[in-house]
Amino acid sequence: MHSRTSDSAVDAPLRESASDGLKIVIVGGFGVGKTTMVQSVSEIRPLSTEETMTQAGIGIDDASFVQHKTTTTVAFDFGRISLDEQMVLYLFGAPGQERFWFLWDRLFSGTLGAVVLVDTNRLADSWYALDRLEHHGTPFIVARNNFTEPQHTLEEVREALDLPPEVPVIDCDARTRDSSKNVLVTLARYLYSLSATSAVGSTV
Repeated sequence: MHSRTSDSAVDAPLRESASDGLKIVIVGGFGVGKTTMVQSVSEIRPLSTEETMTQAGIGIDDASFVQHKTTTTVAFDFGRISLDEQMVLYLFGAPGQERFWFLWDRLFSGTLGAVVLVDTNRLADSWYALDRLEHHGTPFIVARNNFTEPQHTLEEVREALDLPPEVPVIDCDARTRDSSKNVLVTLARYLYSLSATSAVGSTV
């Protein structure tokens, strides 16, 4: 994967020469860092549907682990990375609260692969995302977002989420551009390995 374009390209219109696009979805629990990852890595100013959290969410959205959080995604976040003159990567961040999960199936339509962001304090919040991705047959990797000190090792995360050994589980800090880019590179390599394996299998 090529590095993102220079900062001078920020807010530039989508290249007219781009003829194809790849769709990636970033999923995970409430407040795990999906919006932050899209913002940190997108070459354009991300489209965000964040709204201020209000009294209406009390008793519905568990904000006990994200007490600093004042806004929440109510539809999706959208960002973009130009891979080359012909290929563009589109990033969609899915809302994390259960009351917005009905949007996920539409977001998954046409998705090449997904990143599941996890917070080791709230691993159970990832189960729904994993279930829906497996239901759709969407390949994914898992990224442990280190907003806070991790409470479990990567192997403990793999075991807790009952992940197959071939699914990558990596560290990241969604606030950092290079770290977020590394997550996408890891996903791209994983998708490439799957396609290569599939191609070999079809020739046997």
